Amino acid sequence: MGSESDCCNEGVILGVDGGTTSTVCVCMPLLPFSDHRHIPEPFPILGRAVAGCSNYNSVGENAARETLKQVMAEALLKAGTNHSAVRAVCLGVSGVNHPTDQEMILNWMRDIFPGDVKIHVENDAVAALASGTVGKLHGCVLIAGTGCISYGFREDGREARAAGAGPVLGDWGSGYGIAAQGLTAIMRAHDGRGPKTMLTNCVLKSLNLSSPDEIIGWTYADSSWARIAALVPEVVSCAEAGDQIANDILNNAVQELAMSVKAVVQRLQLAGEDGTGSFPVVIVGGVLEANKRWDIGKEVISSILKTYPGACPIRPKVEPAIGAALFAWNSLMKEVKANGHSREEWLKLELANGLGWASPTRQNRATHETGLGWPSPVLYGSEIC
Repeated sequence: MGSESDCCNEGVILGVDGGTTSTVCVCMPLLPFSDHRHIPEPFPILGRAVAGCSNYNSVGENAARETLKQVMAEALLKAGTNHSAVRAVCLGVSGVNHPTDQEMILNWMRDIFPGDVKIHVENDAVAALASGTVGKLHGCVLIAGTGCISYGFREDGREARAAGAGPVLGDWGSGYGIAAQGLTAIMRAHDGRGPKTMLTNCVLKSLNLSSPDEIIGWTYADSSWARIAALVPEVVSCAEAGDQIANDILNNAVQELAMSVKAVVQRLQLAGEDGTGSFPVVIVGGVLEANKRWDIGKEVISSILKTYPGACPIRPKVEPAIGAALFAWNSLMKEVKANGHSREEWLKLELANGLGWASPTRQNRATHETGLGWPSPVLYGSEIC
């Protein structure tokens, strides 16, 4: 393995996936692969770090800034390098919904990184989409975790989104939305304003409470989105056990999530004018993961395919933070090409200086981090259709 000083001089790329529940940063070496359909497996991660929420709408600007600063510093430390080695960064952060949001976070980053570092600040949907398309922004992504959003991109640069406006404005397909409706159903049943539901006993047992009246205090003691969303498994289990109220809540979530994708596809004409064209739909988030019998993700995909038979659903094999890093890589390579250099020429120069993936230090560190040997190519995502 190379010396620590050698390692600190080697070029790296950072990818950040910043959500309402947690924030992940990965540090990866410069990758000399050329087939856009494949990425190395195991992916050569030099360092990975996890921190808390980085959505400033949820925790405030100061806390969000410190979280991002902390998670990137920790990833670099684990990689045995520092900020001077960074060539490009992509931050996909929930709550980035407007150019002013991007500018604010960009200013935070300019206080951290040298001026020549290429910095991209995007919504976390960009990182999620890129995780299924090897960093290319084409197609549609559906995220359904604590919150939910559908985001689409055309290769000509046009983009559109649906949902993602937060719980107050109705992300009802999200984990928060599902759980909040479950809690509402419990209170309605308790008051006599709605039918009885298995959710009452199931949620009370989960929260170690004795009466629905205590749910009020529990909810407002800490009404954070992630805390409420953590009750989704209780709603799913009740639906699987035959509770009609829970079943209706999940069916409503399926329709909301599918409609958000369909709205984006229609606005961007991703399926072409006749609606039969092929395009990727990247599916990400805990709400969309398979359950025993009630599979929300499967039902959403089925609804999308009924309207757009050419849609190709993809469950990524890599996490969104890696997607963000790949997006930063692709953007860096586009700039290299725009400056009149071929990717191969630029990589040869980087590798000659010991800055790339193929340097012995990088091979050893990536092997140490993953516990596996030299990577082999693998298809970027798992196609469902």
